Amino acid sequence: MSGNDSIGDSENRQYSSRRTPPRLPVVFDRFECPLYFVTFCTAGRRKLLADPETHAAFCAFAERGWREQGIAVGRYVIMPDHVHVFVAGGQDFNLSQWVRQLKAALAREPKLWQRGFFDHLLRSEESYAEKWEYVRQNPVRAGLAARAEDWAYQGEVVAIEHR
Repeated sequence: MSGNDSIGDSENRQYSSRRTPPRLPVVFDRFECPLYFVTFCTAGRRKLLADPETHAAFCAFAERGWREQGIAVGRYVIMPDHVHVFVAGGQDFNLSQWVRQLKAALAREPKLWQRGFFDHLLRSEESYAEKWEYVRQNPVRAGLAARAEDWAYQGEVVAIEHR
């Protein structure tokens, strides 16, 4: 998965010498509450995440963020080597800072994480449902569960209605 999936070939060449593409500011007058689909991976894709301790730490971080800052973590799947999460925040929400804090909350060893993350700003209810269906099937495609609902390391912290 690449953060440049939707960028044309000529624009991809423009970013080839940079480590990550520049972050674009969200236009808040177009989106009442922006909803992001975020993925981040362990360094070297080491399989260290799909366990009860990581899952509990993830849920605690998400619940604290909702309670203290109004940051809504919707649906998520924790795979052995990466995390998929849908998250929404208010106008002062800083996605890069939030991902950095989440990575720190889940890190049980130094240099656990691959640098950066992939994010996509969702634009409609339909795209949330479509992305979620793809994400929730990851454990099945990886041979980790017979059915998506059997995977223990997934859920929804806050129900997000995306308009």
